[in-house]
Amino acid sequence: MTTLSTTGVQRAQALLSSPALIRLVTEIDDNGPIPPRALTRTLTDVPADHLRHSADQARVLGLVHVQPGAGLSLTTAGVELADVYDALARWARRHERPAPVCAFTGRIQHTLALLAQPPVRPSPGGPRRRADVAPADPEADTEFARLRRLLQEWLHTNPQVVGVADPEIAA
Repeated sequence: MTTLSTTGVQRAQALLSSPALIRLVTEIDDNGPIPPRALTRTLTDVPADHLRHSADQARVLGLVHVQPGAGLSLTTAGVELADVYDALARWARRHERPAPVCAFTGRIQHTLALLAQPPVRPSPGGPRRRADVAPADPEADTEFARLRRLLQEWLHTNPQVVGVADPEIAA
């Protein structure tokens, strides 16, 4: 598998970090389809215009589809993205990122921002590490590398996300 460009990963990170998209995907994953007219009643903490925009974007990206008689449902790509979000949030919670107490969405956004940065290579004088990534802990480094691979695999399977640049959705 080839490595994605930093620009492509950063574009995908901006898109996937949208609080409305995170909430939409994880809500459907946790609770099942949402009737289209019930979106704003279901996700009351998300501004209606952000929610509509994210639902439209999720449809275009193939993350959700309208299932007749049930409502807005996740596609296979959406289910897999929900799994990626869960893995990111678990890593962040385990390593208290960005803080010991933080919302699920904030943990995902923080971890995606870290993953969008190019990996730090060891220097000849010893390993270099970014202080913002993880504690100097080989287990945390291994877990973080696994997250990077997980995200890259998902992005390779869903290349339509890497090519999308929509700054409004990250608002």
